[in-house]
Amino acid sequence: MKLYTVPLAPNPMRVTLYLAEREALGCAFDIERIIVNTLKGKHREEAHLARNPWGTLPVLELASGTFITESLSIIDYLEAAVPGPRLLPDDPEAMAVARNIERTVEVRITFDLAWYVHCQKSPLGLPPEPERAAELAQRIQPGFDWVNTLLADGRPFLSGQAPSTADCTLAAFLQFMRFTDTDLLGNRTELRRWDEAYRSRDTVRDLFMM
Repeated sequence: MKLYTVPLAPNPMRVTLYLAEREALGCAFDIERIIVNTLKGKHREEAHLARNPWGTLPVLELASGTFITESLSIIDYLEAAVPGPRLLPDDPEAMAVARNIERTVEVRITFDLAWYVHCQKSPLGLPPEPERAAELAQRIQPGFDWVNTLLADGRPFLSGQAPSTADCTLAAFLQFMRFTDTDLLGNRTELRRWDEAYRSRDTVRDLFMM
């Protein structure tokens, strides 16, 4: 398999964190990682568009020649295809809860947070849109409140006692937020506790650029 990726970008980072979490559990991934330099426009070149007509990253190329072009679909494939301990629990109810947390984080926080970054300080050079950035920052606040409440029971990870795809997702996008040199977390002590604890772990610490 080949994983086409780029540092810092949140969706590639989500997959990078997922791989690190499962490798820490003893899983082995036979994946060649290939950097596509978005700052030089390599994601818009013919070679990459042949892999993914949307030009986005990450992309997982399978041995069959199939391309998986969405980060959560890549994670779902690897959860099913690579043997060993997984991030999703086997129990149907626990699995549904874990997926629900991940999906809530994605819909209520990360969709808007990605655009907030591009409106505030786009790594792709998009023009600043301060008014839209302010609007997006406000739309994210209820999602952050929800996560802060979720963590109020002292759990170390979003789904409980072990890392899940939800942790990978939120941590990846909070790093993207820090690229803007702004902080939208406010005085949410539980969310800040989780953020600092998650990215200081030996498993993932060296993967974060900021």
